[in-house]
Amino acid sequence: MKVLVLNCGSSSIKYKLFDMDHKQVIAQGGVEKIGLKDSFLKFTLPSGEKKILEKDIPEHTVGVEFILQTLTSPEYGAISSLTEINAVGHRMVHAGEKFSKSVLLTPEVLEAFTACNDLAPLHNPANLKGVNAIKAILPDVPQIGVFDTAFHQTMPDYAYLYAVPYELYKKYGVRRYGFHGTSHRYVSQRVCDFLGVKPEGLRIITCHIGNGGSISAIKDGKCMDTSMGLTPLEGLMMGTRSGDIDAGAVTYIMEKEGLDAAGISNLLNKKSGVLGIFGESSDMRDLEAAVAAGNPKAILAENMYFYRIKKYIGAYAAALGGVDIIVFTGGVGENQATARWGACQGLEFMGVKLDAEKNKVRGEEMVISTDDSKVKVVVIPTDEELMIATDTLAILQHGEA
Repeated sequence: MKVLVLNCGSSSIKYKLFDMDHKQVIAQGGVEKIGLKDSFLKFTLPSGEKKILEKDIPEHTVGVEFILQTLTSPEYGAISSLTEINAVGHRMVHAGEKFSKSVLLTPEVLEAFTACNDLAPLHNPANLKGVNAIKAILPDVPQIGVFDTAFHQTMPDYAYLYAVPYELYKKYGVRRYGFHGTSHRYVSQRVCDFLGVKPEGLRIITCHIGNGGSISAIKDGKCMDTSMGLTPLEGLMMGTRSGDIDAGAVTYIMEKEGLDAAGISNLLNKKSGVLGIFGESSDMRDLEAAVAAGNPKAILAENMYFYRIKKYIGAYAAALGGVDIIVFTGGVGENQATARWGACQGLEFMGVKLDAEKNKVRGEEMVISTDDSKVKVVVIPTDEELMIATDTLAILQHGEA
């Protein structure tokens, strides 16, 4: 059974082809700069060598066609024919309150998903382009949608509602939805397998820390709260996103800077966060190097970044009535020891004790807390694509994920 996983952004398409009989990735890569003159496909050969093929890719259907041609090409192909692809699983961002699990993409499902476009105007239309491209090229292949927001649908109303007039929730769906749900679901399940425990009775805090970041509070395997909100802007300080900010400060900045809604959205989403404080880069590797060099703005940005993570961990420990396991994942969470250390310092009162030597791990599953730590702190590399492929296979075989 071979499953192709697609993650379509506004100007990119990432893909992985899985042999689900062995749960192996047999091809992976991505198209970048769709609609621009210098668009290209970058992929990894079985030897590990990276290959780049340049091509004019004006829109997503051409990009998907190029990926499929490469997958079956004599020189770079991983399969001999497109008939070997049994299903396609799609990462789909915002399903509102409509879907709490992965589903087969029927016309009715796609209509309901399209109705959520206002909630994710950059992501949902791009996701739909990928679905439509596959439908045009491989019309008989079943397609499955795996939604970023689905895992968070178990949040209680007191956690997901904002304290604004209730009519705004009923009229426009203004509430907390949360994102990175597929990642939070994967690592919360995987950490239990890794530790040889069952999720029932456990309180787990999952920290997906990357250029975008979110934290979730999970009890008995179900999400009880998460840091991102109506949009991915809320919560942690991120690479270019502000995270939590006083709404009054937003209107104040708009008045002082003469910004409209699009202008303030651009400032908060693309010019803030680490970039806004540090001023030179949104990349945590650049920030870490500048901190080592004694750059005061870099030190301030790092302190703010770690503090926000720590504060959310503490808040969610309170919401859960304690914590048994803390998981770090995402590009920063998996690879940056200083971020994990900085986020956990001061949490000793909760029973959190990191082992400095174990914490040096990068990108590997590892318990990084001390043997006598009351809370297990674990690094679990995320694998959203495998989660999507697994859901796709389950729906094909059993009718539901």
